[in-house]
Amino acid sequence: MRIVEETGFKVYSPSALKHFKAFGAKVDEETCLVKVPREKAMELIGKAPSVVTLCGQDERQDLVLGGKSVYTGTGGTALYVYRHETRERRLATLEDLKRIARLVDHLENIHLFLLPTYPNDLSVEVVDVNRFFAGLDNTRKHVMGGLYSLEGALQVVRMAEMVAGSPDRLRERPLVSMITCIVSPLKIDKQYGEFAVELAERGIPVVCPAEPLCGATSPVTVSGNVLMQTVDSLLGVMLTQIVNPGTPVVMGSVATSTDLRNLRYLAGSVEMGLANAAGAQMAQFYKVPFYATGGMTDSKVLDVQAGYESAITNLLCALAGSNFIHDSAGLMEFALTVCDEKYVVDNEILGMVMRAVQGIEVDEESLAVDLINAVGPGGNFVSTRHTRRFMRREHYFPTLSDRDTREEWEAKGAKVTWERAAERAREILAAEHHSIAPVVRKRVLSEIPGIVDKGNS
Repeated sequence: MRIVEETGFKVYSPSALKHFKAFGAKVDEETCLVKVPREKAMELIGKAPSVVTLCGQDERQDLVLGGKSVYTGTGGTALYVYRHETRERRLATLEDLKRIARLVDHLENIHLFLLPTYPNDLSVEVVDVNRFFAGLDNTRKHVMGGLYSLEGALQVVRMAEMVAGSPDRLRERPLVSMITCIVSPLKIDKQYGEFAVELAERGIPVVCPAEPLCGATSPVTVSGNVLMQTVDSLLGVMLTQIVNPGTPVVMGSVATSTDLRNLRYLAGSVEMGLANAAGAQMAQFYKVPFYATGGMTDSKVLDVQAGYESAITNLLCALAGSNFIHDSAGLMEFALTVCDEKYVVDNEILGMVMRAVQGIEVDEESLAVDLINAVGPGGNFVSTRHTRRFMRREHYFPTLSDRDTREEWEAKGAKVTWERAAERAREILAAEHHSIAPVVRKRVLSEIPGIVDKGNS
């Protein structure tokens, strides 16, 4: 609050600056510097909903963000796709985005589809509507994404209203949410500020992440980085509530460390996990839902480094109660690249992470004192009703990990993890489907210009 009140922040969006001034903030229009008294800042933050529901086309995929609930999802705007079998990477296309959406639709521990790649085969004028259409048409899960133009954003809103059934229905059950970044340190830029104002006016869920980098755009200390991230993200929260009190808004963090040898962004550092876990705790203090970042790796291939970096940051964020962990699956190489097999491997990691979030249930039935008395010294619990009742809900059963003996493993072809992941990905992708109902899909394709589909491309 001292930073918001004393240091201030720059606002380069004319609409956002106008709203802050009308609210009573101290505004220097020449320098675009804004300062908000702490009482007014807390008043605005208090207007933000403490729970935000993000809906899927299938109601079973709805996510309730708030408190210490934890969900996971994809993320990034990766430029490349990596094929582990050939060890080659290539530029990502629109068809890659559709394929990844179909893959994620069947990976049960990835709960939300945040548009993970940039289709290099499209012009920027049509990229927004095509990315969101690819998501909505290929997964029943909630679709979230960043934006490249205001016109594109409004096209996406119109399309989502068609898929939802009406504008009112979309507000009741938001099938899409959009990301409006805050630029660290302490800056609301022109484009993202305009996006935030327009979306808040329409009641569309908005995520306001910031990406402070230790020693570059934030203090080098982890606590200083968390402070910077918290202030930056709260700027977006305040703006949405000035525009439209009650707008569903999510605090966000892509905070991480910097390799100070060359000032490169790092995606797999343990400090990234710590900063995002602490960010979740700050969001709980302000009672605003939180979008964290974890699960990435700086590795260029699907190797041991990719596994341990993804697991550690995901686990730290989850155990801190991060409501939504974005980037938690599929990303590698400083978030530049995605890999089909890594989505499947990360789905396994996330299954274990979510089991850790569940924790240890302690009550009379789980402690089983009476059962222990009945079985007694030297007995066993294999055939008891208690074992049958609890075995599947108490223990995570992996879908990818190998738990066979060496002889059994060799008899099945001695396949390593990435090979088993590749097999599962191929099985999932063998059948193509569309998530949007045929009659609605036909209407969207006829009324929304610029969508590239196999039938009209």
